[in-house]
Amino acid sequence: MLRFTTAGESHGQALVAILEGMVAGVPLSADDVNAELERRQHGYGRGRRMQIESDSVELLAGVRAGETIGSPIALLIRNRDWKNWSEIMDPARSGTDPDKRKRAVTRPRPGHADLSGMLKYDRADARDVLERASARETTARVAAAAVCRRFLSEFSVRLGSHVVHLGGIDAAAPDAMPDDINAAVADSPLRTLDKDAEQRMIARIDEAKRDGDTLGGICEVVCTGLPVGLGSYVSWDRKLDGRLAAAIMSIPAVKGVELGLGFEAARLPGSRVHDEIDAQVDAARAGGVHRRSNRAGGLEGGMTTGEPLVVRVAMKPISTLMKPLATIDTETGEAASAVAERSDVTAVPAMGVIAEAMVAFVIAQAFLEKFGGDSLGETRRNYDSYIARINER
Repeated sequence: MLRFTTAGESHGQALVAILEGMVAGVPLSADDVNAELERRQHGYGRGRRMQIESDSVELLAGVRAGETIGSPIALLIRNRDWKNWSEIMDPARSGTDPDKRKRAVTRPRPGHADLSGMLKYDRADARDVLERASARETTARVAAAAVCRRFLSEFSVRLGSHVVHLGGIDAAAPDAMPDDINAAVADSPLRTLDKDAEQRMIARIDEAKRDGDTLGGICEVVCTGLPVGLGSYVSWDRKLDGRLAAAIMSIPAVKGVELGLGFEAARLPGSRVHDEIDAQVDAARAGGVHRRSNRAGGLEGGMTTGEPLVVRVAMKPISTLMKPLATIDTETGEAASAVAERSDVTAVPAMGVIAEAMVAFVIAQAFLEKFGGDSLGETRRNYDSYIARINER
């Protein structure tokens, strides 16, 4: 079973990810991971934290001579801002404890984990909650998933994302999706394929910043090169669409996920929803067939169809507003304004990169469940045998 876990706080010393279950023999370098970490930090509307941090990974275990070796892979990303927070976040008890430390938070933010976390874990200082609930944690996820992406690339599986909506403004879909979406949006400050909409989005972000407000949006993740049959219909917890939805919904501030047409499919008749099937001899990964459309988003019955996997992800506005909302002070019980620390106006472009990461992990997990193996060579032999068999039918 491929799995990962992360540790670390937003302003702690470092973030850590441990990925277990990756096969041996996958080519991997720190550059492979750093490229994904860099993509996560970009995007118009990000805050000053992105100017401070320049994320890079240290491969601590599980990699030797440029290849995975089959053991758990440990990845470390240090927080450059730690020096400014070492007294506040020091794990050791100080002379002033149990008095509250500097920058204690007793005015929880509406929309964040602050208040519920304080009550659940019996903490007087919401910093004990928000430091872990922060989206900074997703840095470690992106690092772990970069290994999964590198594995998937060995089978010509490619992932990309682009922003399709931000702050009330829709981006028009291109007539044909680029083969390499990430390359196509690399120079876009909002990672969108619609340049006209992008200018209006930027103006909307500037307006929200002046108002002390924040904005949400929607990104689309596309994964190509998948074989038919990842996932399963036989049990609820093996359905790939359910697993993808759970992974995507675990991203901070994400409130919705759609596969293919998503909610729109509920408004249409079946004749405009289901994808008709034709024979296509050269569609080897799909078993010699092709869908005339891809309204299902590459999934039927909890399994991949061989068509591109299409996932849309909705992110709510960030809950830290520079013009704070009303709350209470948990120390006094009196009405107050919520705490306001440095934050982004929007992080939708970065969320797309994080969503790619979670999709990559779930797909790699399903890939290894289907094809198995302890080494890349063994997995490839199993994969090749399967592709050959489904085309013999």
